[in-house]
Order: sequence, then C-alpha cells, then structure tokens
Amino acid sequence: MSLIGHRRQGASISRSGPGWGRVFRFVWIWLTVLILSGSAKAAAPSSAREILDRVDDLFRGKSSHGRMVMTVTTANWKRSLTIEAWSEGKEKSLLRILAPTKEKGTATLRSGNDIWNFLPKVNRIIKLPSSMMGSSWMGSHFTNDDLVKESRMADDYTFEVTFEGQRAGRKVVEITCVAKPEAVVVWGKLVVEVQAEDYMPLELVYYDEDLKRARTMRFEDVGLLGGRRLPKKLVVTPADKPGESTEVSYLEMSFDLSLPADLFTLRSLQQ
Repeated sequence: MSLIGHRRQGASISRSGPGWGRVFRFVWIWLTVLILSGSAKAAAPSSAREILDRVDDLFRGKSSHGRMVMTVTTANWKRSLTIEAWSEGKEKSLLRILAPTKEKGTATLRSGNDIWNFLPKVNRIIKLPSSMMGSSWMGSHFTNDDLVKESRMADDYTFEVTFEGQRAGRKVVEITCVAKPEAVVVWGKLVVEVQAEDYMPLELVYYDEDLKRARTMRFEDVGLLGGRRLPKKLVVTPADKPGESTEVSYLEMSFDLSLPADLFTLRSLQQ
C-alpha cells in the first residue's frame, strides 16, 4: 500500500507513541518490503538495487485498494484498528479507520508532498508537519515515515550485499544499507534479508542514528493477495521492549483498478 545515517533534520524517534485517543496525525500505510521476484543467482550491485526498490514498492501498483487489521500489543494493553486504504502511483494515498468506533472516520490523505489528517470528533483537517515523521503512529511500533514512505533505500542509503548463504536452513541474501550523510531520513542503518531463490522478504532490521538496533520487522504467511504472491502478515518488534509488537494482517487487496478522479482530495478526506 510503503523506511533510514540519516538524520531527519528536526526529528527524533519516539518509541513510546501517543495514546489511542490522541489525534490521528499520520498517513497511509506504507508497510514495506516486497514481492521480490527474480532468479536465484548471486546478487550483484544492480540486483541489490532491484531488491531494495521492490522492498519499497510492496503493495504498490498503478493503483491499489485494500483492508487490513493492525494489532498493537504493549506491556499495558492490546488493541486493534481496522483500516481501509487506497493509493494511486507513488504520491497519492488515502487511509481511513473503520474500527473501533471511537476512531472510526479518522482519515489521512497524501497528495504529492502534502499530508492532511481528518479528525471527525472535532470535524477538523490538520496538516502534518515534517517534524513528526519519526514519531509513533497511533501508539504502534510504526513511525509516520513508515506510512508516508518518503524515503527510498536505494536513493537515500549506500548499500552492499553483506551475506549470501545458509541461515536457519534456507539460502538467503542480506543487504546492509547505511544512510547517506545528506539524506533526510529516520533510520541510520537497515539490514534487509530475503530468500535467495525468489527474493521474498524475510526480515528487515532497523538501527537508529547512533546505529543501535531499534526494531525488527518480519514478513510471514506468504500467499496470494490481489493476484500477487505477497506476505500477508507483517510483525514489528521493538528491541528495547520485550514482549511488545505491532502486527498487520492484510484481509484483501486489489491492484491496478480504476479509482474515482476526486478520491485524493480534501473533500473526499472528510467523507
């Protein structure tokens, strides 16, 4: 539907996140890492770039529409959000909360570089400042940057293949990405692991600007989704909070469909 020594100027990484009743301030569900296809040959630099681009473009087509459930587990509570989302190209997206009731109708619109949130309780539209990109989204272990997916690994990081071989009984390829000094990104380093045979994603490890491990994302339950072979479940676990996690389960997805011309507008955001 789209994460990285970077230093996002004026932004810091929040790991605690706002409460569920807090104003919904963020946008469309990126939720990364790919439907990687290709041969099972050694990953040359060009292949590494291809893998990273496909990671960034997971669940993306000319257009898309889907529903998913995000379940957040913390030391004190466990809650779920049901989300409906639409996208067109790489710069237009709309995300709307369907449940629970107290969050229903909350919506986020991205058009180009502009992002707005609609808050039905106060009937207001609020524009999201860039300084919020590193903050938690809806109390989850995702950041706003994850959802907006402004950065791209192959463009904002230097990268190289750092491992090829057997791990846990399967052949994998590992790519390590280090943020470029000038890149305005959230994460200092990323380590991407995919299956060598089909480049299906297995794990993505995130490091903060001090290169300390911050969280891990696993890709599970691979199957058909919208006619594509995709991971149907993403599980994020923070490194500093044992037992906590955010799990996203995709219920349905459609790709390359015709969407209304006025869908990605402020008027549509409030409907």
